Amino acid sequence: MLANTKCSGAVSRRYFLKKGGLASLALFTAPSLLKPGNLFSGPDSKIAGVQIGVITYSYRSMPGSLQEVLAHTVNSGISAVELMGDAVEQYAGCPSDKKQVADWRATVSMDKFNAVKKLFNKAGVTIYAYKPNALGAQNTDAEIEYALRAAKALGATAVTVELPKDPQQTERLGKLGAKHKVYIGYHAHTQATDTLWDTALEQSPYNSMNLDCGHYIAATGHSTESLLALIKKRHNRITSMHLKDRQTAANGGANLPWGEGDTPIKEILSLLKTNKYPIPVTIELEYKIPEGSDAVQEVKKCLGYARKALQG
Repeated sequence: MLANTKCSGAVSRRYFLKKGGLASLALFTAPSLLKPGNLFSGPDSKIAGVQIGVITYSYRSMPGSLQEVLAHTVNSGISAVELMGDAVEQYAGCPSDKKQVADWRATVSMDKFNAVKKLFNKAGVTIYAYKPNALGAQNTDAEIEYALRAAKALGATAVTVELPKDPQQTERLGKLGAKHKVYIGYHAHTQATDTLWDTALEQSPYNSMNLDCGHYIAATGHSTESLLALIKKRHNRITSMHLKDRQTAANGGANLPWGEGDTPIKEILSLLKTNKYPIPVTIELEYKIPEGSDAVQEVKKCLGYARKALQG
């Protein structure tokens, strides 16, 4: 992932406007997005009460201005996102000189972030989580508070970040989350255990879980039964979950197209549907994109798999 000390991937204003304008035009004129009687009909990926979203990291192999990211999302049929911070900060005018970033974050107006929310909402997409590179131990309190203010301006209820090893950092983030009433959703990889989040969850009611079901299932000793039990136990502390299809550790742990790995995707979705857990499910595309396809087409396939599972 990208460093926490700078706004990454800066592009020239001219390139951004050119590419962003083309993407925006395509977004609102694509025939596949239009329905008779409506000028524009946005995507709808809330299925049987379960919100299926996508982390915009999934489109990392494609052009990545803010408008392009939005176009990829809509063209995937997705109506909710966990939004990575790069394109947003570029849109908001983040300086390319990393020495200036902390000061910029501490003083930047939220007007551009409000504009991003309006842009996404106009296209039929809500932002439920925000993942900026501003929540690390090396970031100032002012930077962290900026991230939380930005999340609220975007309409998100949570920010997401890798779970720190130092409990002092989760305590710090939890206190600031409570101050701004924004949840801190902690993500883990194969170091995940059923008790990994316990300390953070005890420190603040605004510390929460961004549970990655694929990484969890790839960790040694985990099973379908233990994953479903964890979701049941912690459902009221899970603000979002990542969904990918990984093999178990015993089977090699690889990321595979949905339906080919060991993540119990159907069972997870059924659990959320049956129990009406209001947890957004985030498609995270990490398997190798087949030749002749692209990230949008593969996210569509994941969404189709989820739709079939939830409507079956």
